Amino acid sequence: MSIYVGNLSYEVNQEDLNEVFAEYGTVKRVHIPTDRETGRVRGFAFVEMSSESDEEKAIEALDGAEWMSRQLKVNKAKPRENRSSFGGGGGGRRGGGDRF
Repeated sequence: MSIYVGNLSYEVNQEDLNEVFAEYGTVKRVHIPTDRETGRVRGFAFVEMSSESDEEKAIEALDGAEWMSRQLKVNKAKPRENRSSFGGGGGGRRGGGDRF
C-alpha cells in the first residue's frame, strides 16, 4: 500500500516528506513526481511506510494538516489506471454539418 499526499508546496523534497512521515513510523520510500518538460515538482507525492498501521496513523494525523503554508490532502493511494497508448477522448466525425 502507498499513501497519496496532495496539495504540496512546489519547494518540497524527499527529505522534507521523510522527516514528517517518520514521526508515524518507518518510511520505506518517498516518490515525488516531476513534470517531464520542466522538471518541476507536480504538487503531489507518494509515501510508502513499513506497515499498514503506520500508514493509517500518518493519514489520520496529516490529512487536512497545514504544512509549508498548504493544507495537505493525505489518503490511501488508488491503484494506477491503465492508460491506452492512443490518448483519450471520443472520435466522432469531423466537419460535414448535420449529416447523421
